[in-house]
Amino acid sequence: MTGALRFMSIIVLAFLMMTAPALAGGKVLFDNGHGERFQVKEQGPLQLSGLAEVIQGAGLEVATVDQPLSDDTLSGARALVISGGFAPLHPNEIEAVVRFIENGGHVAIMLHIAPPMASLLNRLQVSHSNGVVQERENVLDGDLLNFRVVRLKEHPLFKGVTDFSVHGAWGLINQTDSAQVIAATGFQSWVDLDLDQKQAKEETASFGIVVAGTVGKGSFLVFGDDAIFQNKFLEGNNKILAANLAAWLK
Repeated sequence: MTGALRFMSIIVLAFLMMTAPALAGGKVLFDNGHGERFQVKEQGPLQLSGLAEVIQGAGLEVATVDQPLSDDTLSGARALVISGGFAPLHPNEIEAVVRFIENGGHVAIMLHIAPPMASLLNRLQVSHSNGVVQERENVLDGDLLNFRVVRLKEHPLFKGVTDFSVHGAWGLINQTDSAQVIAATGFQSWVDLDLDQKQAKEETASFGIVVAGTVGKGSFLVFGDDAIFQNKFLEGNNKILAANLAAWLK
């Protein structure tokens, strides 16, 4: 090998070594095609730029997709995040998301308002409550909608996390054994079904806040709240949770 060729080989090898971690990490797509108002490219208190930085810090590429979700638009991605969607997915999109998971992809869904995501959740065998959860334990700032979640099952998502905060969460229920509640409220939490602002026995239960499930070769997470990862609340255990989420996406 001549000196010139040896030099070029060293340059190419160095380039591959620098780019290998990013290439190995893969791409995380954030859905922007269903009315999402909180964005990974915006810096405001309710935006998701801090979450994007955490994910990038784990060696993953962050990108957005505003086209209908399909085999083509999801091609090349390792994971998909649907956070705070205000519009439902078309049935064809739902099937594309399920195929994506079946083929080994990871999908994280974070609810701002639950009804638009109901069809997707049902396809994943997950149900949501008919209103946001009010908690009686570990309440933050005297507001029953804001509370710490302390009932956690063992899962990589909760490595080093003893609790995390939510700010307006929907209750989640797993319909089959392919999904399970891994974080839940206390047993005195309630949903005001009849809107009378009075807690009734039939409205009181422990509600799931995070559900984990599998489909085929892949897996999914559903969070009953999207504020968990917004810039304003991305601190303390919520930020550790975000780092664990990034590792799970990877």
